Amino acid sequence: MRKVYLDNAATTPIRKEVQDRLIELVTGPHGNPSSTHQFGRKAKAVIEEARRYVASAINCTGNEIVFTSGGTEADNMAIVCSVRDLGVKRIITSPIEHHAVLHSCEAVAKNYGVKVQMVNLLENGEVDLEHLETLLKEDITTLVSLMHANNEVGNMLDLKKVGTLCRANGAYFHTDTVQTIGHYPVDVKEMKIDFLAASAHKFYGPKGVGFFYADSRLSLHPFIEGGSQERNRRGGTENLMGIGGLHTALEYSLNLREEENARIFELKNYLAEKLTKELDNIAFNGRCMDSGNSLCSVLSVRFMDWPSDGMHLFSLDMHGIGASGGSACTSGSNKGSHVMEAVHPEVTCPVIRFSIGKDNNKEDMDYVVEVLKNITANMKAVV
Repeated sequence: MRKVYLDNAATTPIRKEVQDRLIELVTGPHGNPSSTHQFGRKAKAVIEEARRYVASAINCTGNEIVFTSGGTEADNMAIVCSVRDLGVKRIITSPIEHHAVLHSCEAVAKNYGVKVQMVNLLENGEVDLEHLETLLKEDITTLVSLMHANNEVGNMLDLKKVGTLCRANGAYFHTDTVQTIGHYPVDVKEMKIDFLAASAHKFYGPKGVGFFYADSRLSLHPFIEGGSQERNRRGGTENLMGIGGLHTALEYSLNLREEENARIFELKNYLAEKLTKELDNIAFNGRCMDSGNSLCSVLSVRFMDWPSDGMHLFSLDMHGIGASGGSACTSGSNKGSHVMEAVHPEVTCPVIRFSIGKDNNKEDMDYVVEVLKNITANMKAVV
């Protein structure tokens, strides 16, 4: 049976070069990075080299980068620290954010009494920037938390517009760039970003490691108490192998970005065209077919003729195809997608998110369409 992986928005396979780097680090510097002897200094050098590279990639200084366990921790750091340390009394976010943001906002609302407001969405799922500007007129210390690209429908946000709007109104701006770092250019200074979250396993790196950016003009206390690691913002011995792997993954992703994005975008269009031609009663969600305002990798499709019994993903899996109905972080939940509920509340039919990666090809797309046609035919036969 052919195996086709189309869930790259959930996690990407590790690059061969990153695997080699991880193996090298298993037997590499074994000292504690906080130790001052030569063994510790060699380990520390791996971390600081990675920090310098990450900082150069998003146009900041090394002391503005904190290595974390991933995007969720980085999102939590931005939200909790802004409330606890910067006096934020209100958070403006959107109903289609990742649960790392939405649940963190709920927590600070409960624990600190912070006001949480949802910005309106336009019909296609984009953030309504006019409504955001109206909300920002209120005289209250505010954090705006909006993701660069939605992980389920692929809609992308103009970070520079939002950052400029926030800075002009005295608000802090946090963005979750988990889906875009390594795939799209991000300049935190030009875009006036105060906080940023990223995760290595979304750009062909290891799981369990990411980074947090915080503008150096902001004074933050440690998020995890312990030692003085990570510029005294996150205690605990650093994940040396993960950080080294993140460095290698980001370097390769940035160097190959234009070439890989072009291939992935071509495959996405190819799949969309074949689905439209070969299947009836399908539609695409959000702005996933808008090349300038959507991730090149995400194609979210609803199948109007299919029953909502949850068997569609199982059927694909039985044919060797890995795809999802939305965020992998809610796959164990009985609830439907909060993103689809916000963007297309009228939709009750099955939705499949195909997220394409660098290792896919046209034969994969052909196979997926044939399997979908067979599933559809079998459903009609049962009826």
